[in-house]
Amino acid sequence: MDLRAMDLTTLAAEAFQYGYPLLTSLAAVERDGGAYNTFTHQRRFEDRRNANPDLLYSTARLDLSGGPLWLRIPDTGDRYHVLQFIDAWTDNFAYVGRRTTDTGEREFLLVPPGWAGREAPGAQVIRIPTMVTTLIGRFACRDPQDAAEVHSLQDALRIEPMYPQIPLDGLPHPQAGVPEDLLFFEALRRSMAAFPPSPAERRYQRRFAPIGLLEPGTSPYTAAPREFRETLRDGLAAAREDLEEQATIRHAGLVNGWTNDLHMFDYNLDYFEIGTLDTPEWTMPDRDEAHLMRAVAARTGLWGNHAYEAVAPTVHKDHDGERLSGTHRYELRFAEPPPAEAGWSVAMYDAPGSRPVPNQLDRHAIGGATPGLRRDPDGSLTIRIQHERPDDDTNWLPAPEGGFRPVLRMYQPGARVLRGEFQPPPIVRV
Repeated sequence: MDLRAMDLTTLAAEAFQYGYPLLTSLAAVERDGGAYNTFTHQRRFEDRRNANPDLLYSTARLDLSGGPLWLRIPDTGDRYHVLQFIDAWTDNFAYVGRRTTDTGEREFLLVPPGWAGREAPGAQVIRIPTMVTTLIGRFACRDPQDAAEVHSLQDALRIEPMYPQIPLDGLPHPQAGVPEDLLFFEALRRSMAAFPPSPAERRYQRRFAPIGLLEPGTSPYTAAPREFRETLRDGLAAAREDLEEQATIRHAGLVNGWTNDLHMFDYNLDYFEIGTLDTPEWTMPDRDEAHLMRAVAARTGLWGNHAYEAVAPTVHKDHDGERLSGTHRYELRFAEPPPAEAGWSVAMYDAPGSRPVPNQLDRHAIGGATPGLRRDPDGSLTIRIQHERPDDDTNWLPAPEGGFRPVLRMYQPGARVLRGEFQPPPIVRV
């Protein structure tokens, strides 16, 4: 392979890492299949496949190609809630909710890129970086009895277009006739044109001109020469393999067996609307590193939130380094409650499937909102983790028969968590 071909292979690999989050995010938006600019609500508290047992979700895929949108949020009392804004490139650029805008009734005007229209009195403006954006709402929900109240809050969420008569552009699609092994590059070419990022990112994109990603109009991949096609294919294969490797090593070190990467989602460097922090502590200093972490996050935790909104350490092994299994019994002892302003819980999932665990109590998490928990004489809290139901099930977190992984969730985590000073206690086999 000559030097030029090697350079193109490297560029193709870089393009995969760069564009993977964009195409992964847009594929998820397309799979949703619902109408644009309309909320879809998770209603059934019992439907917890790969879900968070503390929350009910309301999601919307936004398309601002028809103009600005009104967003209205009801008064939620003191209930924890957040609406997370994620652009097409998976950058978290705004948070609306208990942490940032309190819990009273609020109205926002969501405006598209380049909007120069009037600003609405009584509504806060949020500037949306890309025409298609994902909005994820989360509402704290204690149990099925609490779900009815959450449903009323979900129903009160409103998205209304300023100009309802204007048709929407939706998502771009690859040009017909592109060979299957080059569809990634064609989809990326079309999506980069449809959802241009910040000026700094557009300058960065210039490096991809030699492999056709900046070509306007007709696709350069429909009749690509064989050698060029093989070069791009080689770069794509190498980059896919590298991403799988990076996904296993790009995480924070273990603390008492728990993984807790506080900075996985700090790759947004350009757009900071309400609720996001444009500080050195919560942004990555190097754009190349940010691109890599963005790809890893899209591969392992698409649309996750910044740690200053919520954190979710997870653990797979006990204090002695052995894999957690329902064939044993364990204890998790908190000397003091995890420092979280809006609540905390330990949720149970099987492994490797990461599914909630059916059990006799229909209990999928245990934490600060669980009624009747019994404290130890010294004030600490010991959670019993096992498969068989104990005689005293007050502090019991049911485990499956086989492997499992608990997740400790902390909402609006305290300063000690965000500084890395809080250490989740180990899970001890008894």
